[in-house]
Amino acid sequence: MSIQISPALPSDQEAVWKIIEPVIRAGDTYMYAPNSPKDKMLTLWFNADKYTYVAEMEGKIVGTFFLKANQPDLGSHVVNAGYMVHPDFRGRGIAEQMCRFSLTEAKRLGFKAMQFNCVIATNEVAVRLWQKCGFSIIGTLPKAYQHQKLDLVDAHVMYQWL
Repeated sequence: MSIQISPALPSDQEAVWKIIEPVIRAGDTYMYAPNSPKDKMLTLWFNADKYTYVAEMEGKIVGTFFLKANQPDLGSHVVNAGYMVHPDFRGRGIAEQMCRFSLTEAKRLGFKAMQFNCVIATNEVAVRLWQKCGFSIIGTLPKAYQHQKLDLVDAHVMYQWL
């Protein structure tokens, strides 16, 4: 299975929303409120401070991610990223391909390290995937996430030098 990854275009917003909406509505992996409106989420995802990408398979956008400086100024050499795959396409290696692409792309953009600020500890598939892609858990934030089904759960900070 081959995917093509490219910078997102404004015309991709509707397809990206079809990925974002079910992911945030589940309330189990992202900090965004499950009832966040479309315009808010697309503004965040396509904000000028981000490099936003889409992953296509057979001409259909099936995943999206962004890269952005994790902190301003003296911390801007560390990149942050967020990835989403449409629920219908999970389990096909798309997130791994997007992550590996993003590591190379972040280096190309001049970043020196990548940090995930909040990987929900109960999202064991993501934790294992990010570890497979070279990330280490460098800290755990106790009860930092309001999981919609499990109440308060831990979140990990994950990091790797590029």
